[in-house]
Amino acid sequence: MAFLPLRSVPLPSTTAEAYDQWLDEIARQLDASNCDRYELCRKILTDIYYPGTDERTPSKLSKARRLAFMQMDPSNVTLEPEYYAEIDAERYARVKPLLWLWEMFDKSPLGENVHLGVAFRRVLARHVFRRCGRNFKCFQFVKFSFGYNMEVGDDVVVHRHVLLDDRGGIVLGNRVSVADYANIYSHTHDLADQRDVTSPATVLGDGVRVTYHATVLAGVHLEPDSMIGALAVATRPVASGEVALGIPAQPKLKKPPVEERPKHPPTRDPLADA
Repeated sequence: MAFLPLRSVPLPSTTAEAYDQWLDEIARQLDASNCDRYELCRKILTDIYYPGTDERTPSKLSKARRLAFMQMDPSNVTLEPEYYAEIDAERYARVKPLLWLWEMFDKSPLGENVHLGVAFRRVLARHVFRRCGRNFKCFQFVKFSFGYNMEVGDDVVVHRHVLLDDRGGIVLGNRVSVADYANIYSHTHDLADQRDVTSPATVLGDGVRVTYHATVLAGVHLEPDSMIGALAVATRPVASGEVALGIPAQPKLKKPPVEERPKHPPTRDPLADA
């Protein structure tokens, strides 16, 4: 196998400077104790989707266009987690505008831009999650439930179209990697009555890999350095160094001991924090 670390992709200096200035301004406003997150979200989304328009209720618009414009303000939106009975309404009210900003950014022309998108989501994650470590790298169209029950370590990577259902809490240890279209749950329904909900925390230890289209069910603990194979469904703990495959996921492979693994020179992730 070839050793293929990520390569750097240069941007024009003026472009990189413009990105940094925009992100720094957002970070500065979020750090302010008097930040109105709803108004900040509205202004950013209005600038992205309706540049040059800064009226809360613009006149001379068709009814449909006015409704579209109203979606820039998270106060006018309801999201599925708001209907969950166990929500902490006060905590969710603080993160809701940032979750809406995150989702709408991803759907905008800016969302596919990897350099800008990773940095933008990192800024928001630090104000949404219970904890967010260094070099968090998140790609497009990742969905959360509450957001505030996420605990994320250092150098975590979450790829496209991942569901992180943190109703009961999700812990992602250092260097966890979650591949495209994976689902990680922290709530489950009673067989007889789906209104009876259990919400145990789900924990992925350091170095865990969850691969393409895999699912981790509520309350499962994946021990450090374990792995869930593509399309597998993890219903029970997986021991350190084991690779679980199938439905339900069963240990089928064992990683080689750490001392027997290839030794590669350290490399810097080009999308890491500056």
